[in-house]
Amino acid sequence: MIMHPRARTTPWSRAQIVAHIAAGRPVSEIALALGISRQTVYKWLRRWREGGTPALADRRPIAHSFPTRLSETTERQIRALRCARRLLGREIAGALELPRSTVIKALKRLGLGRLSMLEMPLLIQRYEYERPGQMVHIDIKKLARITKTGHRIPGYRRHMADGGGWEHVYVCVDDATRTAYLEVRRREDRFEAAGFLEAAARWFAQHGVRFERVMTDNGGVFGSTPWRQVLAELGARQIRTRPYCPRTNGKAERFIQTMLRECAYGVAFSNSEERTAALMAWNRYYNEERPHSALKLTVPILRLRQCQQSA
Repeated sequence: MIMHPRARTTPWSRAQIVAHIAAGRPVSEIALALGISRQTVYKWLRRWREGGTPALADRRPIAHSFPTRLSETTERQIRALRCARRLLGREIAGALELPRSTVIKALKRLGLGRLSMLEMPLLIQRYEYERPGQMVHIDIKKLARITKTGHRIPGYRRHMADGGGWEHVYVCVDDATRTAYLEVRRREDRFEAAGFLEAAARWFAQHGVRFERVMTDNGGVFGSTPWRQVLAELGARQIRTRPYCPRTNGKAERFIQTMLRECAYGVAFSNSEERTAALMAWNRYYNEERPHSALKLTVPILRLRQCQQSA
């Protein structure tokens, strides 16, 4: 325990007090020499007699009793109402005729401050397809168009840029190899989405990959007629993510997070064209040079070639 910086006595000086008393020195003389009161000398002498040398250490500043604390019986009742009937704090307070603030504190102390704490932990089932193209993940990330350096770089709100509209980064990530393809497009609509799917399929086809399944979220652009037409031409099947569960499309989400941290938000750009060029260069670096932790530090494009050779 950290001692107070202005403490008059320390465990060592308290032991000296006991030693001087045992040697027969007067209490008043010891108090004068140490600059403390006679009552302080008697206090440490009493503690030493009750607990020996360990009692000369500082005690934690915690009360020995809590007269206003709820009884164990009441806390058990609060726990039962929370767990069995899933009542809110105000409802428990009304049922037990207790102040709402008291019930809230008790729930926090019991680790039941939120109803979500009663839910079973979600089991995340990880998966990875064996062949390239068996599953690709597609998502869209909206980025503000750059008119000047925004507040993300200097960190000051006075550097906030005026609204310049939006750009949209379309990404496609192969499940088996993490090989990724991205494009920056002006709009997020059905024609842009269908065009990106065609472009992504061509790019992957140049690397010997054919789409079999395409996973997207439940956005309207991924259910439009142009989108379905391109899927039919590719002979691919669409899989939608579970509603309100972005982790279902986690490989695309993780790629976007890395892209933002390492490139889009990690560097100050003068304009949107400069950022677009940097994103395309970063995409090549991601595929060809950057080790991927999920691939045991293998580069995605190398993993792609390894899968094709073993097929």
